[in-house]
Amino acid sequence: MKTGMKTLCSFVIALLCCASSLSAAQQWKDTIVVSRDGTGDYRTLTEAMEGIRAFMDYKVTVLVKNGVYKEKVVLPSWLENVDFIGEDVEKTIITYDDHANINKMGTFRTYTLKVEGSSITFRNLTIENNAARLGQAVALHTEGDRLVFINCRFLGNQDTVYTGAKATRLYFLNCYIEGTTDFIFGPSTALFDTCIIHSKANSYVTAASTPKDVEVGYVFKNCKLTAAPGVDKVYLGRPWRPYAATVFIGCELGKHICPAGWDNWRNPENEKTARYAEYGSTGEGAGNANRVKWAKQLSKEEVAKYENPDSLFRICSDWKEMSHD
Repeated sequence: MKTGMKTLCSFVIALLCCASSLSAAQQWKDTIVVSRDGTGDYRTLTEAMEGIRAFMDYKVTVLVKNGVYKEKVVLPSWLENVDFIGEDVEKTIITYDDHANINKMGTFRTYTLKVEGSSITFRNLTIENNAARLGQAVALHTEGDRLVFINCRFLGNQDTVYTGAKATRLYFLNCYIEGTTDFIFGPSTALFDTCIIHSKANSYVTAASTPKDVEVGYVFKNCKLTAAPGVDKVYLGRPWRPYAATVFIGCELGKHICPAGWDNWRNPENEKTARYAEYGSTGEGAGNANRVKWAKQLSKEEVAKYENPDSLFRICSDWKEMSHD
């Protein structure tokens, strides 16, 4: 081939490579809009996953417009460094209606939103499982690490929020969580900061399954525990696994909270291992005179390690940055 022809071929190849690179750059946006009416980049959250590059080193923002998104959403493990921001927490709704007794589905497949990815923030979203009360029905199922939920609502009945992976760290700020039985459950380390925890039936709020070798399980700080009319016998928690760890700090407990506070899940052996405690509880359900003897009232010194999110999460491992500004 003559030199001129070689040069021309090289030039054409270079142009094609540049065009390919430009096309890839245009495909991966740092801001994506999801809108049910078709005016955004995608109509569903599931479709939007295709527009987010795997393992990004930059932040992507997904703006979710008001609407009802009836879909079963999985955020895969390769998804990182993403903010999902709803337009209005009461009008931006992700919903589905699976429950455990549909085709023998079991609890862990009933989720509306399953988060396998890490370093993800959610703001101003309602995540709902609106199945009938016919079995366990998870709204949020988490498996990723460093997940932050700000001003979100989690609606459901039994098993609303499943924090499903050991040694993962979750932060809930100014959220509303409702349910009937064990509606916050699982093995993760999770801080619930200034949240409303609403019981819809006489039952149990938490069912932690904290592993023995994990120091911190669930921490509720400055939360308000409320109940539906007629609900008057609710326990703060029962141990799904023997070393369940749950602490309430500076929380306002409604009169629906039982004087005993905690339940051993029909197994006295759990009383030797469960790590249940309170500090500075207020409200009609806060009296500790009749609390079970195997739960603890923390001292000022003992509560110090829970004083701020950064120090709390460093107890577990090194989560240096919290996305709650």
